[in-house]
Amino acid sequence: MTKGVFELQEILELQKKIVPELVNTLEKRYNVLRTICHNEPIGRRVLADMLNIGERTVRTEIGFLKEQGLIEINTSGMAVTSEGLELIYKLNDFIHEIKGLSEVEKKIESFLNLKKVIIVPGDVEENPLVLKDLGKACANYVKDVLEDNSIIALTGGSTLKEVVEAFPKITNLSKIQVVPARGGMGKKVETQANTLAATLAKKLNGTYKMLHISENLSLDILDTLLKEEAVKAVIDTIHKADILIYGIGNAVQMARKRGVPQLEIDNLINQGAVGEAFGCYFNKNSEIISETTAVGIKINEARKIKTHIAVAGGQNKVESIISTEFNDVNGILVTDEATADGILKRLDNEIQLLK
Repeated sequence: MTKGVFELQEILELQKKIVPELVNTLEKRYNVLRTICHNEPIGRRVLADMLNIGERTVRTEIGFLKEQGLIEINTSGMAVTSEGLELIYKLNDFIHEIKGLSEVEKKIESFLNLKKVIIVPGDVEENPLVLKDLGKACANYVKDVLEDNSIIALTGGSTLKEVVEAFPKITNLSKIQVVPARGGMGKKVETQANTLAATLAKKLNGTYKMLHISENLSLDILDTLLKEEAVKAVIDTIHKADILIYGIGNAVQMARKRGVPQLEIDNLINQGAVGEAFGCYFNKNSEIISETTAVGIKINEARKIKTHIAVAGGQNKVESIISTEFNDVNGILVTDEATADGILKRLDNEIQLLK
């Protein structure tokens, strides 16, 4: 760690001890500015509701931000100026350091034996904007490792939708391919892997392939489909992926989304299933206790991919994240502050029990 970083951390610690109200004010104004940015144009009353603070407080903060030239107000609502947008980007790292999230990242990396952990400030369950921040953090990481001829595989879901939406238009790379990581699941077309793959490919000026296979098909039907040349070509591309982005689910919730019969769900509960990834259900000991028959990337294949990133947040996913990510030495986890705290507490409790 460089001398400059040490000095910054010292200053932050002093500020928190001597003038904690300064840090609180900074966080409050950062949240106001960020909320306007994500929802512009936005009115004052809606902003107050989203932040769960009084309109008088919002009026005061809006006045300050306008005076500083960070927002502009017109008939359609408030919007962030270019100066405000630049400040948001600069404050992201500063808020990260204020909250001591770098240290938390290192602890979770060590406890779970992961390659990298990225934590965004906030609680995804209390503030929907944090889900967008998860998407941005993941997209920024992927942008840094993208190369010509990269093949990206991704799963579906609302969190992955935020990842795709966070990508800007990229035109300086060539021959990027995007594919769904597994067969289709879910009733919402806009969050299915096929849809997200097509959307991301367009943003990356690349191509995409779709896998039109449901996760609930019988083995006989799957065997027949797998003999089709078009299906085989897609699956071959999926297995060549060098970047994988996926979500993590609560085992029982994911089983219900997949339409698994109640008898099988009861069996998962009895076997102690807590987490789900790639159609695999894990217990607290990170053991796979059940796996769906869907085609696509399997868990063992996923962990061999050079860059594979799990994006997940929410207190109900603490055990799920631990169970699916433990000992994934090449794995990258993107999560939110509240979930990270929950992971640390759970791991600390387990360590204490072993003593």
